[in-house]
Amino acid sequence: MKVNIYYGGRGLLDDPTLYVINKMEDVLRELRVSIERYNIFEYKNSISTLPQTLKEVDGIILATTVEWLGIGGYMTQFLDACWLYGDKERIKTIYMQPIVMSTTYGEREGETTLANAWEILGGLPCSGLCGYVDDLVSFEVNHEYSGIIEKKAENLYRTISQKQKGLPASNQAVARTVLRTQKLDLTPQESEQLSKYVSDDSYVKQQKEDIEELASMFKGMLNQQNTDESTAYIIDLEAHFVAQENFAAKYLFVIEGKKKPLCVEVENGELNCHYGQEEEVDVYAKLSPEIFDSIIAGRMTFQRAFMTGEMTAKGNFKTLRMLDQIFIFE
Repeated sequence: MKVNIYYGGRGLLDDPTLYVINKMEDVLRELRVSIERYNIFEYKNSISTLPQTLKEVDGIILATTVEWLGIGGYMTQFLDACWLYGDKERIKTIYMQPIVMSTTYGEREGETTLANAWEILGGLPCSGLCGYVDDLVSFEVNHEYSGIIEKKAENLYRTISQKQKGLPASNQAVARTVLRTQKLDLTPQESEQLSKYVSDDSYVKQQKEDIEELASMFKGMLNQQNTDESTAYIIDLEAHFVAQENFAAKYLFVIEGKKKPLCVEVENGELNCHYGQEEEVDVYAKLSPEIFDSIIAGRMTFQRAFMTGEMTAKGNFKTLRMLDQIFIFE
């Protein structure tokens, strides 16, 4: 039989939880149980890999200390890692005994929290131990307390060896029907590998840098696309503009797929083009990007596009005919 102990406290010398788990270790070793302890604070940079240590165990002890509020961050991170990266099928066969000692208020709530968490993970519950310790010295020399601790260790051994079953719990039903791990379709081996990657600071840092680089690249591409969008056709019109004396007009082209219409204004031999809404235009025209491309390529004229119905227009038709004189595409 093998039992792992996961200690979620800070490792302080006056931590009563350390006394309790040391006492339980002695009892379990006398019963020829293989014991291995993991002080979670020593694995604070690789907590996500700790669920891998659950592979060969028959039972575990989750031990922590309530110092001011709740079970503490180390134990919470370990349980999170079990939920994200642990082998749920393996966890279903593991008994867990919660040990929560308190130097303030909240040991019973802490024990309940650990028991609920393990049941939601799918594991098997075992009767736990919790208590409030005001003076560690008097607690250690109290023989009655020592007897209670020893009996709890014996109870864990008996529960595992006899494979005792408990009644169904509602939080297990909730876990099956409501709670879901993020769908990744990973095998236990892939989850184990992922936990290693998560705990590797250099890997995570590189991933963040890669994501930032990709985000910057796509942002640049988007900005370039937006820039191209804002100058589409304007450069071509400016390059083929032929100034006409005593001619002034304002054209508004609605191009399919463009969010804003293209305004072309000619006055005093100067050309001004921009995208945006304009009022009081002389000619209002609507056409597709393909037709506009054909006109710019010299394969079609504005007048021909209007006559064939591929460009619709309203306004001053004399001004419309002037388009082929102020813009000459060859």
